[in-house]
Amino acid sequence: MASGDEQYHPKDAVKAAINGTMITGAAGGLVSAIQNTLTKRNVGSWGVFTRSGGTIAVFAAVGGTYEFTRLASANLRERDDSLNQAIGGFLAGSILGLRVGTTPAVLGMGALAAVILGAYDYTGGGLTGYKKNPEMDEFERKELLRKNRRRPIEETISELGEGRGIYGPGYDERRRERIKEKYGIDVPAKP
Repeated sequence: MASGDEQYHPKDAVKAAINGTMITGAAGGLVSAIQNTLTKRNVGSWGVFTRSGGTIAVFAAVGGTYEFTRLASANLRERDDSLNQAIGGFLAGSILGLRVGTTPAVLGMGALAAVILGAYDYTGGGLTGYKKNPEMDEFERKELLRKNRRRPIEETISELGEGRGIYGPGYDERRRERIKEKYGIDVPAKP
């Protein structure tokens, strides 16, 4: 994503649309071949194109529309942000809804694809979570996180008090004096 002080560089939307059409069209061809293979009756090898060829067309149209719309909106707006993916997702999802043939399906599939693709890009575009710095050692990274979240011992003691594993400096001496006052027992100092 481009920040406000960087200049936007236009991208070739037509080239990306052709690449997207080819890639998703090939995926559609694979799905169409699987559909053709799983039919109960023998439709022949041309059934990939004749019987389930619509699958290839829908896949290709979705990929090409998404890529073209995403980059065209980025070029027109001169911003590279999540809204471009949402716009492309809406039009691509609408193509999926056209197969059903009703307006609610077109709008619903478009909205669903827009929300999913926009949110995916907005959250960083990865399903693996936060990306760690590969140059930083894991132990150093965890120590940095601990130091970042560490509170001073005086603050912890003032809120929780001593005991339960939380002991401030000079605790042993204060404990010995308290036991001596309260019970009259001398507790020897630990070496």
